[in-house]
Amino acid sequence: MEIENIIIIGSGPAGYSAAVYAARESFNPLMISGFNKGGQLMLTSIVDNYPGFPDGIDGQQLMELFRKQAERFGTRFIDDNVTRVDFSSSPYAVYVNDTKYLSRSVIIATGASSKWLGIDSEKRLIGKGVSSCATCDAPFFKGKDVVVVGGGDTAMEDSLFLTKFAKSVTLVHRREEFRASKIMQAKVRENPKIRIILNATVDEVLGLNEVSGVKIRDVKNGQESELKADGLFVAIGHYPNTDFVKGALSLDEKGYINTIEEVKTKIPGIFAAGDVVDHVYKQAATAAASGVKAALEARTYLNENE
Repeated sequence: MEIENIIIIGSGPAGYSAAVYAARESFNPLMISGFNKGGQLMLTSIVDNYPGFPDGIDGQQLMELFRKQAERFGTRFIDDNVTRVDFSSSPYAVYVNDTKYLSRSVIIATGASSKWLGIDSEKRLIGKGVSSCATCDAPFFKGKDVVVVGGGDTAMEDSLFLTKFAKSVTLVHRREEFRASKIMQAKVRENPKIRIILNATVDEVLGLNEVSGVKIRDVKNGQESELKADGLFVAIGHYPNTDFVKGALSLDEKGYINTIEEVKTKIPGIFAAGDVVDHVYKQAATAAASGVKAALEARTYLNENE
């Protein structure tokens, strides 16, 4: 069986950046991109904050350019999901269903997925006023009214950040009390632009081709009402896409891969990059930088273990 130099699992900014660097150095990497190739940027309409695109660029188009660049240097692709791995000995085994691939090194860049409310209207309007990234999309809502859903620190941070752009922010939380830290709660409550609605859920996002409002329901009495809004930000957390490495790698309490020296895992030759290790920044640029680091570390590992 042929043994690969580098297998890259995942195909967002981290995976593609790793592929570009690995392929340019003639390591002939194999990328197993997953069914949802391109990562979370595939759900973003306009990316305004990725360097090199002063007029912005469509998220899907940006990922297509990433892929073309990786392909230009010789990256090979399998558009399927990795189902399990075996890192107990080198060469390492990566499985796509019953098909086994062996590699001297592996870069895991499967990212993290946003938690959504799970309603049909939300899914239909993602990228059309529905977002899970205030840092990415807040500037598109200058002078507009937005709704944020959530009760943790992320929801507080997103609400505060949005006040720099939006005319008003309504924070909706399903419980009586927030889970966020007291200091973050205090900042939110003190901000005159933020309105708080507790004990309520967002049951529907209104609008045909763009968000025009939300329908909320009081969880205590079941009463429904509508709020006019130009945007909905879902801030209920993320989950790392690491189910396939459980038992093979060390994960933290939230399921993110534990690393040493940024992208190295405790297993020599196994690296992790992007949002699969980063639960703080979650930006395309930081993920891409992490992927570059992983590729350079893989190069060093391969050169030292020829």
